[in-house]
Amino acid sequence: MKLTGAEILWECLVREGVETVFGYPGGAIMPAYDAMLNYPIHHVLVRHEQCAAHAADGYARVSGGVGVAIATSGPGATNLVTGLATAMMDSIPIVCITGQVPAHLIGGDAFQEVDVTGITLPITKHNYLITEASQLAPAIREAFYIAKSGRPGPVLIDICKNAQIEKIEFEYPEEVNLPGYKPPMEAQIADLEEAVKLVESAERPVILAGHGIIKSGAMQALRDFAEKTQTPVTMTLLGLGGLPASHPLSLGMMGMHGEACANNAIQQADLLLAFGMRFDDRVTGNLRTYSPRSKKIHVEIDPTEIQKNVYVDVPLLGDLNTVLNQFTPMVRPMDHEAWLDQIQEWKDDTNERDIIAWPDDGLLYSAQVIKDVWSFTHGGSVVTTDVGQHQMWTAQYYHFERPFRWLTSGGAGTMGYGFPSAIGAWFAAENRDEPVWAVVGDGGFQMTLMELGTAMQEQANVKIVIINNSYLGMVRQWQEFFFEKRYSSVYLKNPDFVKMGEAYDIPSRRVEKREDVMDALQFAIDTPGPVLLEFVVEMEEAVYPMVPSGAALDEMIRRPIRREPLKSS
Repeated sequence: MKLTGAEILWECLVREGVETVFGYPGGAIMPAYDAMLNYPIHHVLVRHEQCAAHAADGYARVSGGVGVAIATSGPGATNLVTGLATAMMDSIPIVCITGQVPAHLIGGDAFQEVDVTGITLPITKHNYLITEASQLAPAIREAFYIAKSGRPGPVLIDICKNAQIEKIEFEYPEEVNLPGYKPPMEAQIADLEEAVKLVESAERPVILAGHGIIKSGAMQALRDFAEKTQTPVTMTLLGLGGLPASHPLSLGMMGMHGEACANNAIQQADLLLAFGMRFDDRVTGNLRTYSPRSKKIHVEIDPTEIQKNVYVDVPLLGDLNTVLNQFTPMVRPMDHEAWLDQIQEWKDDTNERDIIAWPDDGLLYSAQVIKDVWSFTHGGSVVTTDVGQHQMWTAQYYHFERPFRWLTSGGAGTMGYGFPSAIGAWFAAENRDEPVWAVVGDGGFQMTLMELGTAMQEQANVKIVIINNSYLGMVRQWQEFFFEKRYSSVYLKNPDFVKMGEAYDIPSRRVEKREDVMDALQFAIDTPGPVLLEFVVEMEEAVYPMVPSGAALDEMIRRPIRREPLKSS
């Protein structure tokens, strides 16, 4: 059958299983938007193209599939850049489709012409410039395959306007043939045998579970290995949910704001098993002092990550789920009782310092709000965050029992990610009656709050939890700890968030006392569609523990066991 390039675009998306896309129309992509009306795909009209990329990102993280964002040329395409970088750093499979000026005008500085493939080359797994309709179907087929295979990532397809209008004979490419692209699956047997020797000789092993656990679907394989070898598991920020938080072998999050027991265990370990993680600097602290007495095994699908930051003794290159299913039968059951007892002592010390155990001093603390959200939702909801203090408190106090429930910007640290990604996550949810909770800071929320319009229009069941401390909290904390409390450009004079929510016809409520938190959460659950909750919290609260920049992982600033109540500034 003969189809225009615009029709081919949607025909291919339908065949790739796409049901929802996020976008914003414009001149260079207008033929595609016209053709869209004839296809069974729901288009979510965002209020800013960056948010289309974040929403597609959230959709991908919850669905396990590929998210799709659409924008026009020029500023529409460049507004996707932050979302592409976010997806690239966190290995999220999204396909971004942009319009481009007609092919014969490229290079002539035409209206809204930008070299978007050149701009996005470093922050995409691959990208395409489509100058004629015949290139379109193969490119879309390849884009989805590349985005979700191997180490996932974003792919961009830039389509010239003439290619959208041209009509050609359509044939869908059923197979993808990319001779130079073959992600590894199974590890080499000789390498596995070397790894087995290290595992069976270790007395103080620790598993470092990264985002790869979830991306490869290796949750059960991780659990089987950990239980068979009785090895404690600590997770990266994006690895949370890879092992249930309540599992006795779980140490929670590692790194700069990770659990003290996890950081101590890493530093005292004699074997680290890095499963699908990349030894990010927020995880390792000072590389010169990182886990100095341990041998290291690294299971990773991306060969560029092997030996990149940390030298490892045995690299196992391959798909994590496949490799663990090779690895586990080869090791014998083990017992590390003395090691686990030592870790329990560190856990007990952490519990003694926990802010949740403090008596009521009349102040509302962010950690308390997030712990109440966890308790109220029984730990089972999809939760998104922006970046900063509230992100770390959510990682610490919302205890994830399941994968695909935790969405945050890890590698890029993108403020404004939380709310639009929550909208995308809701569209991907199996049960849209269950709310998605967007925990956002007062600073980050104001970067993408225009999506209140999208939430209103779609009646997205997203409950917005604004942690309002009137500061750019994490920057303020660094200035308090390391710049002699010389606060520079961190105080926020905020709008009335409740009135803002109401202006978008979104039910809203403000909370200033701990005893009112649960009532507000119940109000959110009882109210259909989007709800905005503003929690006015203690202004100068700090995230603990904290590993200072350049310090060893176990040189943490710890919360004091006893202290006087903080005074609001």
